[in-house]
Order: sequence, then structure tokens, then C-alpha cells
Amino acid sequence: MKNARNLLAALLIFFSFNAGAQNTAKPINFIIPFSAGSASDVITRILLEQVTTNTGQRFVFDNKPAAGGNIGTAAIARAEPDGFTMGTSTSGPLAINKILYPDLSYDPEKDFQPIALIAILPNVVVASSTLNINTLAELNDYLRKNPDVAYGSVGNGSSQHLAGAYYEQLLGVKMTHIPYRVTANLVTDLVAGRAPVSFQLLPNVVGQIKAGNIKPLAVASNKRLAALPNVPTAAEAGVKGYESAAWFAIVAPKGTPKAVVDRLNKDIVKASADPNVRARFTELGAEPQASSPEELQRYINSEIKKWTDIIKKGGITLEKS
Repeated sequence: MKNARNLLAALLIFFSFNAGAQNTAKPINFIIPFSAGSASDVITRILLEQVTTNTGQRFVFDNKPAAGGNIGTAAIARAEPDGFTMGTSTSGPLAINKILYPDLSYDPEKDFQPIALIAILPNVVVASSTLNINTLAELNDYLRKNPDVAYGSVGNGSSQHLAGAYYEQLLGVKMTHIPYRVTANLVTDLVAGRAPVSFQLLPNVVGQIKAGNIKPLAVASNKRLAALPNVPTAAEAGVKGYESAAWFAIVAPKGTPKAVVDRLNKDIVKASADPNVRARFTELGAEPQASSPEELQRYINSEIKKWTDIIKKGGITLEKS
């Protein structure tokens, strides 16, 4: 009976995505495990608004922020796999948290049907203008000569924290991690030089970069950011293999019908290619993506393996920097 209901749901959604049924499509409940206005929320809405424009398919957004995204992501995993509930999750709940939370109530590698990787937001190595450092090579020299230089993040286990820990390991230096509860306080201390280095996501510091208070030294990506075309990648600046980013993916409960997954993936790929969507992502410092479900599954698996090694080597826990 359950399989029959799922098949019926798959057929309903499949036909609802076609032009002849655009106005009668049943809305898809779309869970976002972070607050309204967060990067996850903004990126998701930009993309799915374009899907709605292209297909008529409607989405009802349900923000469930708590526990580093675990609560909302677990809600996606527990939903009925009928194609009418899915959501966006990120590198934290879908990779990092499997390592940091021993009692995680879901398995990122087994409890979801991947649909598409939609955006990658690379970390950017930045320094306070108070340091009078202009290149990554100069920063590296400074870190080697000055142990325990402070760097800030939005908390233990965050993308920024792990990006810093990974950088320490690659460079063979020792820094002091300072976790902040409020991003604005972190940025204030970064500008003032109290925590003069950070491994930030561009939206958090773009205003201060434009003001000249913070200098972007390198992007932790294999290619330059369109929003910072004159800033080299870490590899270009001499630190090979340094790639770190927050990323965003659309997933559904395990068992969601293949027809639903394939159709939605197709429409996400089309929406991701829209020039307006790409321009708005670029403004956020995000790189638009449009993976297949299979590519997303491999990406999740590889990210868990990569960060497991880094977290264990650094002795990182939610309580320990």
C-alpha cells in the first residue's frame, strides 16, 4: 500500500511539473533548517522562485532553525517519502555534524535521497588592515614568526573554525581559535585587530572589505570567486590543496520516487543556469552548482571522509577549539 501511495504521488508531481498542470500543482513542503534570512534560506528561495517561474510548481517554506541545522535536517529525513516534503541542508548537517555529534538522529549518508548540490560558498582568508599584510605569503610568514595568532569564527565546528584548523595543519603553524556567538562581534574584533585573522564566508565581511578595513588574501577554492576576481586562490598564492567551503544541497527523504527526483533535478539545473539566479548567487559570494543526484551523494561521502581526518587530527569537538 505504501509503495502504491508513493507511486501515485510520483505520478502526480511528475505531471504537475508540466505546463498543462502548472496552476493545479500541489505545493511541496520545503524545510530549511536555518532561520529566515540566513544564507541557506536566501539561496534556496532565489533558486526555487525561478523553478516556480519556469514550471508553476509551488513551494511552502518551513524554517526549522536549531542545533546547528540538525533539527530541520532530521525532519527532512523523517518525512513521508511521497515527494511532497524535502528541503535544503548544508555542509554542517550533511557532513560535519556526523563527526561532531555522536548522538546524531540521522545518517547523512543513508537517510536521504540526494537531489542536487546547488551552491558552494568558499571560505576566504582575510586579515585585519591593522596587520599591514597584503599577501598570503606575508601572512604565512607572520604566522610562522608569531605563534598563537587569534582567529575568529561563529563557533566550534563551524565552517570558519574548521577552515582555520585545516589551514594550521597544512601550514604547520599554531593559532588560537576564538569562537563568537554573534557574527557582528567577530567582525568588530577582526577589524580592530583583536582577532586579526579569519577564514570567513564573504557575506559576513564584504562590507568591511569594501571599506578597506579587512583585506582578502586568498580564496579557499580551486577557482577564483567572481565576486573577488582579483583575489587569488590559495593554490595560486602558494598553499596547495587548501579548499574549504560551506555548501548547500537539496535532499529528500530516502525512498522518494525516482520520477520526482529526476524531474526536480532537471528543473533545478535549468533554474541554476538562469542569468539572474547566477548573478544573485555571485553577489552572495556563492558559486552556483547543478549536480546530479549521484554526484551529490559522492560529494557528501567525500566531504565526510575529508573532514573526519581533519577533525580527528585537530582534536576538535563542540566543546574544544
